[in-house]
Amino acid sequence: MTAFARPIAETRPNDRPIYLDYQATTPVDPRVLEVMLPWFTEKFGNSGSVTHAYGREAALAVERARSQVAALIGAEPREIVFTSGATESNNLALKGAARFHREDRDQVVTLATEHKCVLESARRLEREGFRVTILPVQSSGLVDLVRLEAALDDRTAVVSVMAAHNEIGVLEPVAEIGALCRARGILFHTDAAQAFGKMPLDVDAMAIDLLSISGHKIYGPKGVGALYVRRRPRARIAPLLDGGGQERGLRSGTLPTPLIVGLGEAAEIAGREMAEEAQRLLGLRERMLAGLRAAVPTIRLNGDPVRRLPANLNLTFPGVGALELMEACPGLALSTGSACTAAEVEPSYVLRALGVPDELGRSSIRIGLGRFTGERDVDFAVDALAAAVRRLQATSLKDRSGVAI
Repeated sequence: MTAFARPIAETRPNDRPIYLDYQATTPVDPRVLEVMLPWFTEKFGNSGSVTHAYGREAALAVERARSQVAALIGAEPREIVFTSGATESNNLALKGAARFHREDRDQVVTLATEHKCVLESARRLEREGFRVTILPVQSSGLVDLVRLEAALDDRTAVVSVMAAHNEIGVLEPVAEIGALCRARGILFHTDAAQAFGKMPLDVDAMAIDLLSISGHKIYGPKGVGALYVRRRPRARIAPLLDGGGQERGLRSGTLPTPLIVGLGEAAEIAGREMAEEAQRLLGLRERMLAGLRAAVPTIRLNGDPVRRLPANLNLTFPGVGALELMEACPGLALSTGSACTAAEVEPSYVLRALGVPDELGRSSIRIGLGRFTGERDVDFAVDALAAAVRRLQATSLKDRSGVAI
């Protein structure tokens, strides 16, 4: 555990719940914040104004961050295009690739379990006249490579498959998909928002042409991300924004130097600590899963049990509504990974794609562990969830029978 990675239970105010939603967002690491702060105040220059010291100072900081991000995926610094986050990066990758190649390639291929911003980008392209193929996945959440290969043809422009899933944590066979696409001259894009900084990524070894990154998933600030755009063989994409031509003409707009500096520092820290942290989180995940299985034998794990992020669990508690379970655990900050309202939890389209019935989908929660999670937090969460499940099951049985349990 790093100097800053202290269990929340040791540092949080008594009225703050234990945070177990690290796939949704992460807190800014204090080391990242410390590096960012000067760029909000005395180092406030515009990196595009290189005729004076303030601008040159900012430009150098941006280029350093570009190198830090590139190093984590085996890329060249000039292949990194800064954006506002993974949603923009995914939009730029899919729409940019499809529109640039529209004359000779008109098909986009992706999976039914992709993030909404990928699926909605694909649907937008479909309305523009592109052929969009959205493939089903296996019950494990993994792509069927045979089915994927069969869907490709000589007019496929881009394939988009998420590297690590935000909801069910599964790790897709990125290198195999990249090889399939490279052999056919098809651009391969991967949404790596959940994978970047958490698992080894090598854009050359994996034959990745476009890769999306988000700062707030790796203990950096919100509002900044990046898109890797391969130079050799060149991945040609059309920009979404018109303007001053920043970022090689692919993403116009004044660069947010403080946020970019934070993303770079977060990437460098992740690179140093990734292997050790992955082992620590895997231990915590297995500790939590074992504890919950012992206390609630009926739970079910969604997504592949082996090919998954070390910090992710997506669990179904049969007979217990996810919203009721979360409300019964005020000491825990959890999510379903799907849209919810005060009245009900909408069944997850991701779990539905895995073949999970809607009834069980409404009983599923996502648990995300992270840099500031400790063993005491895990043990507290296991006890809290188990006790809440027992109370809710007893209440349900009482309501059905009319007899107090």
